[in-house]
Parts: sequence; C-alpha cells; structure tokens
Amino acid sequence: MLIPFLIMLREGIEAALIVGIVASYLKQSGRAAWMSCVWVGVMLAVALSLFVGAGLQWISAEFPQKQQEMFEAAVGLVAVLVLTAMVFWMRQAAQSIRGVLMASVDQAFAANDSRGLALVGMVFFAVAREGLESVFFLLAVFQQSEGLGAPLGALLGIAVAAVVGWGIYSGGMRINLRRFFRWTGLFILFVAAGMLASALRALHEAGLWNHWQGVVFDVSQSLPMDGVLGTVLSGLFGYQAAPVWSEVVAYLVFLAVSILAFLRPSTRPRIVVAV
Repeated sequence: MLIPFLIMLREGIEAALIVGIVASYLKQSGRAAWMSCVWVGVMLAVALSLFVGAGLQWISAEFPQKQQEMFEAAVGLVAVLVLTAMVFWMRQAAQSIRGVLMASVDQAFAANDSRGLALVGMVFFAVAREGLESVFFLLAVFQQSEGLGAPLGALLGIAVAAVVGWGIYSGGMRINLRRFFRWTGLFILFVAAGMLASALRALHEAGLWNHWQGVVFDVSQSLPMDGVLGTVLSGLFGYQAAPVWSEVVAYLVFLAVSILAFLRPSTRPRIVVAV
C-alpha cells in the first residue's frame, strides 16, 4: 500500500503542479474564463489513462500462464524505464517548468481561431503523460500484489496530491518542491531496481531468461517473505529471501548507475518552483 501511495502522491503532485501553474497564469493574465478548457483537457487525459489501463488489464487476463509471465515482465521493464525517466525529467524540468508552461499557454492563445482547442490539447498532453506513466507503474504493482491494499494506496495518494495541489494553487500551502522531488526520486529508484529484479524473475518463469540462476544466499528461515518485515521489505525494495545472481547483479548495477547520475550536481542555475 505504501509504494502505490507514494508514487501516486508524486505523480499526482506533478500533474497538480502543471494544472496549478496553467490555472494561475490564466488568472494572472486575465484569461480565467478559459479555465473550462483546462478542465476538459484534464478529464480527457484521465479518461485516456483509465481506458489504456483497463484495456491492458483485460488483455492480460486472457493470456495463458507463460504469456502472462511474459506480459508481467514486459510491463515491469516498461515501468522501470518510465519511473527512471520520470525521476530524471523532473530533476531537470522542476527548474524551468513554470516558464515552459507559460510559454505553451501563450503559444496556444496565439492561434486565434482555435485557442480553446489548443489550450485543451496542451493540458491534455501534459497531464496524459503523467497518467500513462501511472498506468504502467500501477499495472506492475497490481500484478505483484493481492487484495485491496495497492488500489487503496493509489487512490489515497491521488486524493492527498489533489489536496496539496489545491493548497499550492490557492497559496495556503508552501512546500519545498525541489527537496520533495529529490527524496521521492531516490525512493523511486529503489522501487525501480526491485521492479527490474522482478521482471527478470518473470522472464525466467516464462523460460526466456535462464542465466545466472544460482542462489546467492537464503535467509528464508531468519527473514521469511511472508513475515511482517519481509512483506514490508518486499513491497518497498523488492526483497527476496533467496535471490539469484542475475537479480542481485541487475539490482545493484541499476542502483549504482542511477543514483550516481541522480546525485550528480546539476549545471543549470537553481530556480525555485512556485505557483
């Protein structure tokens, strides 16, 4: 439940930040009457994300066991790429996102004959990006989770993000977005490493990856996966009581490369993100 909550909180705040900046700029520039176009774009993006998620879930349910393992591995690998790209994109974009969005709004209004449609399209593509990222992440998590914990965590994360987004827009809440995205980015890289190891495990179960399958260690007696601590570590960091070499190597190499790149000082000037 914690992982989908934190990821959807971050994704939700990113989307809320985009909508909040656009809404604030429309208000400041005397274009508040066009806010209906912003909400149309948001609703269309949400509808597309739900449609894609439901479609992928329905398709995967029709697969036999081997194909389901292949599908789970594919979704997991896509989720790793999406989560990693999201972390590094926000690391750079947080420094200039306000200026980029304001320029996009001005460009949309430059099309006098179709300014409403252009504004809808701009918001739609910005929010749909966040929504489709969430779809692949949630599919990967739901395939590894049972019960209602993961869906409830995701919904709670979205709800809290909506409240935070409204607080930022209304001016009643101030958070250090740069610090927030930095710490959640580090957490997401650990989640992505666990998903990468799980994807390799699914590929092995599908018969497509059979290399380096020797067990590195086995602590199932002292720290079983069905115990409380084992369940928490598995959900947060992809813990396995008896991992094989390919999973351990993939996990450690991914973390080493991604964290070093993420912590590398940025050469761009630091700009405070505010709505």
